[in-house]
Amino acid sequence: MLLSNNEGHGKAKRSLALAVSLLLSPVVMQSAQADVLNVTADFDPREVRQGGDNSTTTMTSNAFSKPSTLLKGSHRADFKVGNSFFKNPWVVAPASTDARDGLGSLFNVNACQSCHIKDGRGHAPRDASDRADSMLIRLSILPQNQAHQDLLKQGKTASIAEPNYGGQFQDQSVFGVKPEGRVEVTWKMVDVTFADGEVVELRKPEFALTRLAYGELHPDTKMSPRVAPPMIGLGLLEAIDSKDILGQQDQNDNNNDGISGRANWVVDAKTGDLVLGRFGWKAGQPSLEQQGAGAFNGDMGLTTSLFTSENCTSAQTSCLNAPTGSRQGEPEVSDAILDAVTFYSQNLAVPVRRDADHIDVLKGKALFYEAGCQSCHTPAYKTGASASVDKHLRNQIIYPYTDMLLHDMGEELSDGGHTEFLAEGNEWRTPPLWGIGMAETVNGHTEFLHDGRARNVMEAVLWHGGEAEKSKQLVLQMSKEERKQLVRFLNSL
Repeated sequence: MLLSNNEGHGKAKRSLALAVSLLLSPVVMQSAQADVLNVTADFDPREVRQGGDNSTTTMTSNAFSKPSTLLKGSHRADFKVGNSFFKNPWVVAPASTDARDGLGSLFNVNACQSCHIKDGRGHAPRDASDRADSMLIRLSILPQNQAHQDLLKQGKTASIAEPNYGGQFQDQSVFGVKPEGRVEVTWKMVDVTFADGEVVELRKPEFALTRLAYGELHPDTKMSPRVAPPMIGLGLLEAIDSKDILGQQDQNDNNNDGISGRANWVVDAKTGDLVLGRFGWKAGQPSLEQQGAGAFNGDMGLTTSLFTSENCTSAQTSCLNAPTGSRQGEPEVSDAILDAVTFYSQNLAVPVRRDADHIDVLKGKALFYEAGCQSCHTPAYKTGASASVDKHLRNQIIYPYTDMLLHDMGEELSDGGHTEFLAEGNEWRTPPLWGIGMAETVNGHTEFLHDGRARNVMEAVLWHGGEAEKSKQLVLQMSKEERKQLVRFLNSL
């Protein structure tokens, strides 16, 4: 049974006896694999190895950069090749290093690692002097005509790009081309009060695009800030059978729990078909190959066989006329390089959990279930066994704590109406929680959510709204000790 709130309708105090009983109570996993995995709030030794047999025991700042444990022989060499293209910078064309030239002309960073620092998460600018090096701003406008509406209705485009600046704001450029402008952020403070009177000061970002080089923004422009997420376990998420993700949908909230997750259906750049979206903050990419190709194009201004056009708008003539790294019509990023980076992205191991059997961690786990957090953060899956999944990623029991679906997170977390295929402005894919407790060790900060506003896991919880409002209200009713236990559980992941 689902853990329910004590009959006092959200009382802040619960007895130790109740907490212990919760630890021993089975929890129904809201997943198509519930009968296989039988997730409970008790200690599960399997859950220590969150990434299954591919988990890493490294607990240093390199914890997110280790290969899948089951990788053997030549595959380890392939991982190292992909790492080199992920980590090392691309350069301006023409250059003697023709395997890595073609950067820009407009771009955000010159290497994948510049966003995904140590294969971990980025952060928003912290003040006026800080650059937006590990986050980006998506841009879109409302449909202006029937043609726009048809493109969106037919799923042929994720959104309608801003006419002068395109679908992504780029604040760096090569020599002779002006950068599009600068990303600036100011922070507004918001107080939230727990039932016991403790006040937490949250921060809310307000983003602005300044020093615009290519004219004014369209008056209907929508901005969506996106902090770079960690790279761990992505191949395992890709290996989950589609039916096990789609089986969790409840678009009409037929079970009346207030949760109505739905899949995003996105364009496969190779086939033009609409397929299940899995990756990105709004599940806007169907595969790691396409996610990587999109990042090469949008973040670094590099063409691939999937995205063959330079990332310039018609208003940016200096960008259009700048030299490229393309030779004989070939893309700047060869298929071999794209394959290597994709393989690397598929095989970054998930760290094992710490103190998973500690009594306070287990109490926090029980509170996590009692608040209903597992309704979106689905704990466990068994990866697929099809030939399309690499052998070492098959049949792995993993604990990512995500349903991979879109959820309404409320107006406070909305990005102002920016859409991405089916995803509306207030809808976000449930982010995986595995590795969250290693964020500070790897990246030196604990800034979470799509725009980096939360400075720790509790602040992230307190920004939840929409479908998660009920869960947040239950957390607000918890005692200070219970809140510490909940945080300790999350930081054990």
